[in-house]
Amino acid sequence: MITETSVPQPLPLDDFWHLIDEARVATTPERPFASVLTDVLADSSPERVLGYELTFSEVHGALYRWDVWAAGYLIGGGCSDDSFMDFRAGIIAQGRLWYERVLAAPDSLAEHPVAQSGEPDMLEELVFDEDSNYAASRAFSRLSGSEELWEAATGSVTRHEPDMGESFDFDDDEEMRHRLPALTALFLDGEG
Repeated sequence: MITETSVPQPLPLDDFWHLIDEARVATTPERPFASVLTDVLADSSPERVLGYELTFSEVHGALYRWDVWAAGYLIGGGCSDDSFMDFRAGIIAQGRLWYERVLAAPDSLAEHPVAQSGEPDMLEELVFDEDSNYAASRAFSRLSGSEELWEAATGSVTRHEPDMGESFDFDDDEEMRHRLPALTALFLDGEG
């Protein structure tokens, strides 16, 4: 039972990615990923939803780096703070394989099948997924009937500031070509 004094525990990574995969398999054009994920989470317990959210925050935070942001900037034709939050959620929604690839080398997004489809601009729609940021809170509200309990349970969680790496100018085309050559070729130079 969740109470306002409960201390939620993160889900193990394998469990977290299993939930992401379960939602991905059931996603259709009529039922977008975030909606399916909300349903998947709502079929579990409030404790599991909170554990999911804690792990989501960790993997989401690990993507909070300048090079990942630059990838979002190229794909989206710009990328505000809020858009970068949505971009990171969209990367997570692509599943563990793509998440780990982007974490290791954001330029690898140029190899995504959607980017290679001949219409790389479709990648923007795929990887900017605002609603995925809120799947857990929506599922928790369904299960508990209480937004206040969600705020109390997640508001006390300490989030660590990640090392964003070296800052650089996203509007410097040569710098972008140097750091993200494949994405720059697709989205800035139009070679895709």
